[in-house]
Amino acid sequence: MQLFVNDLTVIDFSYLCPQRGIVGESWIVDIILDGSLNDQSMVLDFGRVKKQVKAIIDQSVDHKLLIPAEHPLTRVTREHEGTHYWVDFMRPGKSIHLYCPADAYAFIDAETITMESTIDYLQAVIKRELPANVQGLHLTLRSEEIKGAFYHYTHGLKKHDGNCQRIAHGHRSALQIFIDNERNTALEARWAERWRDIYIGTQEDVADKNALQLSAAAAATVGEAHICYSYIAEQGVFELVLPRCENEVVATDTTVECIADFIATTIAAENCASAAANSAASAAAVKVIAYEGVGKGAIGYA
Repeated sequence: MQLFVNDLTVIDFSYLCPQRGIVGESWIVDIILDGSLNDQSMVLDFGRVKKQVKAIIDQSVDHKLLIPAEHPLTRVTREHEGTHYWVDFMRPGKSIHLYCPADAYAFIDAETITMESTIDYLQAVIKRELPANVQGLHLTLRSEEIKGAFYHYTHGLKKHDGNCQRIAHGHRSALQIFIDNERNTALEARWAERWRDIYIGTQEDVADKNALQLSAAAAATVGEAHICYSYIAEQGVFELVLPRCENEVVATDTTVECIADFIATTIAAENCASAAANSAASAAAVKVIAYEGVGKGAIGYA
C-alpha cells in the first residue's frame, strides 16, 4: 500500500557551488510512503505526515546553507568546545568563508549539492523516525515552474526571531515588473540577470576583515576582492565573507518587502532621470511583484 502527499512543503535554502558560489534555492517536496496498514487501517495518518515528516525536513535543510562535505574545495573546522563551525570553500580567486552556529549548516556527504544528493540525505534522516509498518520512502524534489524571469538570491535577516536570521539561506524567486500597469519583461530579464546567484547584504552588517573570527585559511585568502559581513542574532554570531562580484549591498534590511521596494524605487529613479533628460512631463508609475521562494512575496510601488 502506498500513501502520497504532494506539495508537502517548500524548502528554502542556499548551497555552495564551485561554479556559481552561494546559490539560493527553493524546492517543492512530494512524498510517497510504502507500508502495511496499521491498527487504524492507515499507512500513516495524513496529519502526522504533514506535521512530523514536514518538521523533520524543515529542521534538516530549510533555511540552512547546504555544504558539499566531500568536495575538495570544502574545509570544515569545529570550534573547540564551542557551538560554531568555520566553513571555508576555497574557490580559486572567489573563496567563501563562514563562521556560524552548527544549526545554520546541513553537511551533505557528496561532492556536489543536487536534488539527488539532498534526497539521499533527507531519506536517511526521515527513515529513522518512521514507524515499523512503513517500509519504504520515496521523496521527490522539484522546482516551481516559472513562466518568466526569476533569480536565485541568498541573504540573512538578523532581526528575525526564527531561522531567517541565519546569514546564508536563500530562495529561487519569480519577478514581475509593471510600468504604468503594463508588464515589462525586458526589465524583468535585466533584474534577473543582475541578481543571478546573488548575495544581498545590508550596509550596516558590512564589517572589516580584522573584526572577524576568520579561520587560518580565510585570514590568508581574504582580500580586496572580498566583502565581509558580521552580526549577532538570537541564535549566535554569524559571519560571512564572499566575492564582491557576487554581492549587492543595500541600505535597508533584505526582507522581501524591502527588496520589492528597492527594485521599484531604483527603476523609478532611472525613469525620472530619463524623463528629465527628455523633458517629459512625468515619470511612469512602477509596480514590482517580488517573490520569496514559492507562493509568497511582496509588492512595491514607486
